[in-house]
Amino acid sequence: MELSHDDVKKILEIVDASEHLQDLELVYGGFRLRIHRGGAGSIAPGDQRPVPPLAPKPAGVPVTPSAPAKPAVEPALAEGEIAIRAPMLGTFYRSSAPGEPPFVEIGQRVQANNTVCLIEVMKLFNSINAGVDGLVKQILVENGSMVEFQQMLIVIATNA
Repeated sequence: MELSHDDVKKILEIVDASEHLQDLELVYGGFRLRIHRGGAGSIAPGDQRPVPPLAPKPAGVPVTPSAPAKPAVEPALAEGEIAIRAPMLGTFYRSSAPGEPPFVEIGQRVQANNTVCLIEVMKLFNSINAGVDGLVKQILVENGSMVEFQQMLIVIATNA
């Protein structure tokens, strides 16, 4: 199966409608699409980590997507804390590939343009930036879990 012109057009419309999407790489068969938005909040060139394409599933292996995780009651934020929220529904990843170190750990200092996680939607990997300078206080989602739109992912203390 190949992507049609209409498929690519729909993907670009989704990207265009997203306010938070900064980077996107789509590899599908021989087709490769890479989108990078510059400007405030974009990833610095030295901070980018390549995301390797996923190996195709062997034929005959059923794909059983897990249901989005039911977010527990969201923790209350203390003064000076902000929550990084999922800008879209998808799968949350803490690192760029299996076996790679996580983008961030609890207690780590981050800058606004640092990538803190990836969210994968239909094999499209979206880099999520911290958006603020601060200290990572909590990581609320397990690696590989489904997340819902606007679900809290990471808490950052801006006054630490």
